[in-house]
Amino acid sequence: MKLSQLPMNTKVANEERISQRVDLYAAAYPGTPSAVRRPRLFHRSGTWIALLGDGAAQGIIGYGDTIEAALRKFDARYLADLRRPVESDPGPAELDDIYAAY
Repeated sequence: MKLSQLPMNTKVANEERISQRVDLYAAAYPGTPSAVRRPRLFHRSGTWIALLGDGAAQGIIGYGDTIEAALRKFDARYLADLRRPVESDPGPAELDDIYAAY
């Protein structure tokens, strides 16, 4: 069931749980881009998406099976975008190395 299809009280409770998990992540990793920039979170087809910007093509995006995984990928992508020329794109192993160094 999609979040938008839930009854209002259930939807609000679910949004509060999501917000709490984001807050816990930010408290655990206070200097990370996701803690500072607070990307929007979406849940689509079993995948969590953290997005900063107007869309995947123009923004910075992270995705994962959990909220925390999406935020970790977002952090890695954000830092990679700061360190690389626009024409290159880091692969998954490179993103893991960047995040591990942080």
